[in-house]
Amino acid sequence: MTIEARPVSPPGSHGRLRSLAPIVIFDIAGPLVAYYGLRAAGMPNVGALIVSGVLPALGILLGAVRNRRLDAIGVLILIGILVGTVLGLVSGSAHLVLLDGTVPTALFGLLCLGSLWSGRPLMYRFAVEAMGADTPRGREFADKWRYPGFRHAFRVTTVVWGLAFLAEAAAQILIIETTSTGTAKTSSTVLPLVFAAVLVAWNISYAKRGHRRGALAEQAARARGEAPPAMPA
Repeated sequence: MTIEARPVSPPGSHGRLRSLAPIVIFDIAGPLVAYYGLRAAGMPNVGALIVSGVLPALGILLGAVRNRRLDAIGVLILIGILVGTVLGLVSGSAHLVLLDGTVPTALFGLLCLGSLWSGRPLMYRFAVEAMGADTPRGREFADKWRYPGFRHAFRVTTVVWGLAFLAEAAAQILIIETTSTGTAKTSSTVLPLVFAAVLVAWNISYAKRGHRRGALAEQAARARGEAPPAMPA
């Protein structure tokens, strides 16, 4: 569950493959191969879970070194891995190791919903951070906050993301409680990607609908001889 601002990848298939490679290695294939390989070699569940959790942590740290920053989501994930590791070593319970993996997901969902009562919702802050607050594009983007439609769009987006992350955490807890350790480990790797893909697809669709509504409103305003309203995003 890493959401962070990354440099734009070079165009073309090679650039896309390079951007996907760390995710596949550190977040998907690597942890699963490590877990099942260690289990096949006779390592207990707790040890295999802890060792396989090193790869996502390593991926986050390498990304922080590359981008010269560690984002808040990366911090949450590292805390979850650390707490799960400590509890696993102390208690010897694979159950606790897996349950602690849901903590960063649930916490991020709560932070999204809680940010609705702050000056700026969390997804708006992420968007500004991704563009660069001190860049011309970032300043132009931030200036749109004065428009009600723009503020509404980011509040809706933040609500949807917050509820989706809470739903993901609840689904993962249910899987941990009702299935085997191996199944729960696989779902903990795959489920976040499924939720992320659905959220990104929804975001794109929602943004396109907003642009269409803005274009129609602009055309109507011009037809009436009024100043066109600002596009929502």
